[in-house]
Amino acid sequence: METASSDCNVKPDEQQADGGMEADRTMSSGSGDDSLDGLLNCVPRCPLTPSLSPRKRTTSQSKTEPPLLRTNKRTIYTAGRPPWYNVTGTTFKEAFVIGLCGGSASGKTTVANKIIEALDVPWVVLLSMDSFYKVLNKEEQELAAKNEYNFDHPDAFDFELLVTVLRKLKKGKSIKVPVYDFTSHCRRKEWKTVYGANVVIFEGILAFANKELLKLLDMKVFVDTDSDIRLIRRLKRDISQRGRDISGIIKQYNNFVKPAFEQYIEPTVQSADIVVPRGGENFVALDLIVQHVHSQLEKREITVRSALASAHQGQPLPKTLSVMESTPQVRGMHTIIRNKETNRDEFIFYSKRLMRLLIEHALSFLPLKPVSVETPQGGIYNGKRLSGQRITGVSILRAGETMEQALMAVCKDIRLGKILIQTNHDTGEPELHYLRLPKDLSEDYVILMDSTVSTGAAALMAVRVLLDHDVAEDKIFLLSLLMAEMGVHSVAYAFPKVRIITTAVDKEVNDQFHIIPGIGNFGDRYFGTDAPSDWCESDEGMDF
Repeated sequence: METASSDCNVKPDEQQADGGMEADRTMSSGSGDDSLDGLLNCVPRCPLTPSLSPRKRTTSQSKTEPPLLRTNKRTIYTAGRPPWYNVTGTTFKEAFVIGLCGGSASGKTTVANKIIEALDVPWVVLLSMDSFYKVLNKEEQELAAKNEYNFDHPDAFDFELLVTVLRKLKKGKSIKVPVYDFTSHCRRKEWKTVYGANVVIFEGILAFANKELLKLLDMKVFVDTDSDIRLIRRLKRDISQRGRDISGIIKQYNNFVKPAFEQYIEPTVQSADIVVPRGGENFVALDLIVQHVHSQLEKREITVRSALASAHQGQPLPKTLSVMESTPQVRGMHTIIRNKETNRDEFIFYSKRLMRLLIEHALSFLPLKPVSVETPQGGIYNGKRLSGQRITGVSILRAGETMEQALMAVCKDIRLGKILIQTNHDTGEPELHYLRLPKDLSEDYVILMDSTVSTGAAALMAVRVLLDHDVAEDKIFLLSLLMAEMGVHSVAYAFPKVRIITTAVDKEVNDQFHIIPGIGNFGDRYFGTDAPSDWCESDEGMDF
């Protein structure tokens, strides 16, 4: 994740290791090498090589605790993102997009932030039209420096890029947003990555001026503020935030801002579903907006896990499944780690051995090209080499993280990503709480790791996240020490090109979605954590 400017922001609950994200105007990405490092330092995490003293296990969301924590500086949400796709893996519900239009300094961003606060739901993205100004050529930059360039004209905006970005964001895809520098009048080199929105609030002076944009807006709100108030606000903003002088601001206002409002912005009020006089101070209008959004979100709710449990029964195992040969050595290690009497030291040791064998087996499915090398004796050896593509490992936290050491031991300089998916104990559904993916993932082969797969709900969500980041389906390898037939079918049915690789497949899953005969809760046994007596062992290690 990268820190954002005020131009484009993501509201919680994008990513955080044990649930939630800061709500203080932060661009949240789902990707990037520096994603949420500061936040993660504040969140308890299980180390990869755990200490041997047992710890109490913590849940992602208590039934008795509120879904958010408030401090005097920020709000941290503890609720995750519920499924946005159906059992076929297809995006089922698009993000609900609210368009906010109004004159310059009318209070659109204030209204947006108050809507976000009143909505009180996670995973809300605030997208500003200011990020989509066109790159100015030398002549236009000279005009802008003299306050003689019209930034309020439709031609000043890159509507083609804007429509493309908003359309992808509405469909649940990961997108990159430009960051516009108002001092130099150009785009910064680093763009911001945004992913994962239940609600998108798009605000801009010409938000209703493009027909393609209007088609993407589920709700259109026009913020109507007195022109004198808008001028005062613009003076304060441009002097303090954009380094401009008063005479230049007034010149630009009279020559461009006021005429553009009358010609291009004010007429679009006819497209609005709601007109909000007085902006952020109109609490009645804001309440109506929030009520409508809540009702729309309720209509879009979907259940995945229960549907997976009743699907694909009696079907043959898919051809994309590869089960490692059950040699006497492999069966011996399974015997040890499945035995409930095995102590923790032994469990960790033999689990790691099995993980190493699984990783080596999985790498044999990567594409190799023939290559000839000269040996020290001067002879020629005809061998194989990886076909140039990069490999990235992604673990499903927390139990999948235990497989990272085996992967790093086999693959030199491999990049790693993490996804945290946990069960909502009120709904029984998987929820996405946090993700940190390396940049430029789309061309990589991705090894997705989880210790066990039961119903396949967590694996399904993780694969969907990777696809939303433009990873090719046939470049995803799902690795697990143990899978249930139900989980194998769920993943293969939704994503028939994903290669599924495991050391063993058990036939049954009980009413609590535990694999039978199974291995127990892998995360608790590996990390030495104690599950509370009322804990539903369904989100780490035995999970989905």
